[in-house]
Amino acid sequence: MPRMGWSVKFLNDAVRKEFKDLPKDIAARFQQIFRLVEEEGPTAVSMPNARHIKNDIWEFRAKGKDGIARGLFVSMRGENYVVLRFFVKKTQQTPPQEIRLAEKRLLEVFNA
Repeated sequence: MPRMGWSVKFLNDAVRKEFKDLPKDIAARFQQIFRLVEEEGPTAVSMPNARHIKNDIWEFRAKGKDGIARGLFVSMRGENYVVLRFFVKKTQQTPPQEIRLAEKRLLEVFNA
């Protein structure tokens, strides 16, 4: 049976809108990272592309001429990464409110 491969999915329409609202160069960098994940699987989910944040939550890391952004995600069974939140980063640390929002959205994943 052929292997389906890894994929990156957005949790819902709110996350799709957050992605659409990112600066174009940063969104393009995220798309490069997503292609890497689909081609290489978990080996692409390490620095500099991704980093563990807290518990089940990780972050995709993208930088462009218009700034720095993060996509908070969780790894799910079935070779899926589900992005819970995109945001433009303005501070050194990932803001706690962004992590809390991702944790809240993570409940949607488990309740789906």
